[in-house]
Amino acid sequence: MTGRNRIRFLRRGEVVELTVMAPMRTLLDYLRLEEASRGTKEGCGEGDCGACTVSLGSLKDGRLVYEPVNACILLLGQVDGKEVVTVDDLSQGGRLHPIQQAMVDSHGSQCGFCTPGFVMSLFALYQSGVAADRQVVVDQLAGNLCRCTGYRPIVEAALASCTGRPDDAWSKARGETEKTLAGLDDGSDLFIGDDNGFFAAPASDEALAQLTEKHPDAVLLSGATDVGLWITKQLRDIGKIIHLGRMRSLCRVAETADAVTLGAAVTYAEAERALGSIDPDLAELLRRIGSKQVRASGTVGGNIANGSPIGDTPPALIALGSELELRKGTVTRAVALEDFFIAYGKQDRAPGEIVASVRVPKLKRDEAFRCYKITKRFDQDISSVLAAFKFTLDGRRIASARIAYGGMAATPKRAAKTEAAVQNLSLDDAAGWNQAADCLSEDFQPIGDHRASADYRMQTARALFIKALTEISGEATRNTRVTGVRELVDAG
Repeated sequence: MTGRNRIRFLRRGEVVELTVMAPMRTLLDYLRLEEASRGTKEGCGEGDCGACTVSLGSLKDGRLVYEPVNACILLLGQVDGKEVVTVDDLSQGGRLHPIQQAMVDSHGSQCGFCTPGFVMSLFALYQSGVAADRQVVVDQLAGNLCRCTGYRPIVEAALASCTGRPDDAWSKARGETEKTLAGLDDGSDLFIGDDNGFFAAPASDEALAQLTEKHPDAVLLSGATDVGLWITKQLRDIGKIIHLGRMRSLCRVAETADAVTLGAAVTYAEAERALGSIDPDLAELLRRIGSKQVRASGTVGGNIANGSPIGDTPPALIALGSELELRKGTVTRAVALEDFFIAYGKQDRAPGEIVASVRVPKLKRDEAFRCYKITKRFDQDISSVLAAFKFTLDGRRIASARIAYGGMAATPKRAAKTEAAVQNLSLDDAAGWNQAADCLSEDFQPIGDHRASADYRMQTARALFIKALTEISGEATRNTRVTGVRELVDAG
């Protein structure tokens, strides 16, 4: 593959170029071991604790946006064309950055190990220009864990400093930074290494097709929120990596009157507005996927392609009737999302074939949707059960249903017998709902694990089915939501 043989990124106002790079090299290892910028800490090594948080500046629709990312699982090659900002950079000329000064003033640091990550998450919020309230701050810091239990002063520091009026070296250099990053975006293909081992980031469909055809054994990398753990926790030797993040054809969000189409490399953060416009429950589901750091890197396409039975987005997208576009070379094919998952760890995807996009139908006027994520803790946790329901209504009659669960089988799966049982029932027939719910035991035989027992999963699946119908029926005698309360819809 012709093109560039070096990565280029902006660091402290200067463009850094690297021609030699191990494919699996993480950004954290580069910062600490090669650059000796050791303010960024290594904690969990799996993108959960946030101690390694740095900020990446990139152009989104021509505008500079700073986002927090977990440097421990982000591969160095992924920062090509971006600006890297770490806690070591913030104080300048002997003066602390406004975020750092607010942390000092509010006594927001305890043992100090996690503090750099908190500061960098808040740096991204500071640069966003959003006047933060408490909920915004809590969402921003959901991916930063402190074992000293000192969150109150940290939140106070955020409220005092993130006022929506950034005034620091980065805000003043915004125009120049945008110009530099635009210059780095040369549209060329990136390939570092040789046929035995490489990090590649193609920018064209032709280059991607050539690479996947020649190297069907290469790992396709999107956000590295999963692949990063293969490296840091499973210690896999991944010699060939094809990063999809520079493929403009895979980074598009397209909306029509009846659907939202997401390229496979669209991040959760980039998909949030479009998917959230379909239904409030989808917006809430996306808010609870990982953390700000995870959503800035992880992709909906990656969540689908890895085939996890507890992936958050597939059950909701299956319930909505979503369809995948798969591509191998120049040949494309469409497959219903529910048919993509064949068995545990096995998907309907040939060697060298990629998930190119997912098309998500919007709701029609006679359709009602509900989605619920059940976890041990509210923020940044893996689902024990994820349930999604779409009911097509004819007045008060349920004309048809699409019901999908995650965590209940070896793959995300529809509840076919339950769908048939609820069809033609009335939204006023609570006894009929309960009889239909009995069919869940025919649709699923869940296993027990450290997240939930089989019995808990079955009881929860049943309760969520009844909960969805209760809300859709307009029954408002009790509040069915603990958090993220939505207005109950009168389906009639």
